[in-house]
Amino acid sequence: IAEAEAEQREQEKHGANQSETLLRWEREQMLLRENLITCNTEAWQSHPDFLGLQRIGGVDLSYIKEDDTVACASLVVLSYPELKVIYEDCHLVTINVPYVAGYLAFREVPVLVDAVQKLLEKDPCLMPQVLFVDGNGILHHRGFGVACHLGILTDLPCIGVAKNLLQVDGIENNDDHKEQIRELQSGGDFFNLTGSSGAILGAALKSCSKSSKPVYISVGHKISLETAVRLVHSCCQYRVPEPTRQADIRSREFLCKNRSQNI
Repeated sequence: IAEAEAEQREQEKHGANQSETLLRWEREQMLLRENLITCNTEAWQSHPDFLGLQRIGGVDLSYIKEDDTVACASLVVLSYPELKVIYEDCHLVTINVPYVAGYLAFREVPVLVDAVQKLLEKDPCLMPQVLFVDGNGILHHRGFGVACHLGILTDLPCIGVAKNLLQVDGIENNDDHKEQIRELQSGGDFFNLTGSSGAILGAALKSCSKSSKPVYISVGHKISLETAVRLVHSCCQYRVPEPTRQADIRSREFLCKNRSQNI
């Protein structure tokens, strides 16, 4: 009985600590959100052909199957409009923060910020002018997803590009949503994601003509949704835009190579 009571006390203590952590994270999100900019801030963003845009970054984390605390953090920079990789950084990181839905940024953003800072110190001429993130921006339960978090901490324009719909503010993957997807005929077609509150939180984009599934775009920081949709479409040779696609490919290749070398 004493052992059971001790275990119960330990579980209660763990639950209390987790609740305190979530409250602290939520407060931090709200404080950072006060600095969020959801409109264009750079001259190239308003140009029809994005004149002046030369470098686009993509970030990704790939976890090893055996241990979700070890991952490869990847930052790639592509030339624009050629979409050729001009910088690549992949390295193993240890992730000590557990995954909690709605708080992914606290698990992944610190190592991604480190990757951007490393590039800034190593070769500032290759710094991206915008970052693509495999995740959400303001399309989030509290309007502040991983793309917003990363954008604020790096002070870079940031776009969230998710492969799956996050259902928030009455936006659902229901029959009406699926019918809207079917109506997307050509690459570049999209429809806005409007919540029950009336706020436009993102857009579903048919990124290329061959893709049957859309990607979900939302503003991260320092860019408008309209510009984000145009830019993402211009970077799509396949369903996923090339910056995040290359970051994902290279991080997975890095993990495979490391496993084969027993590193």
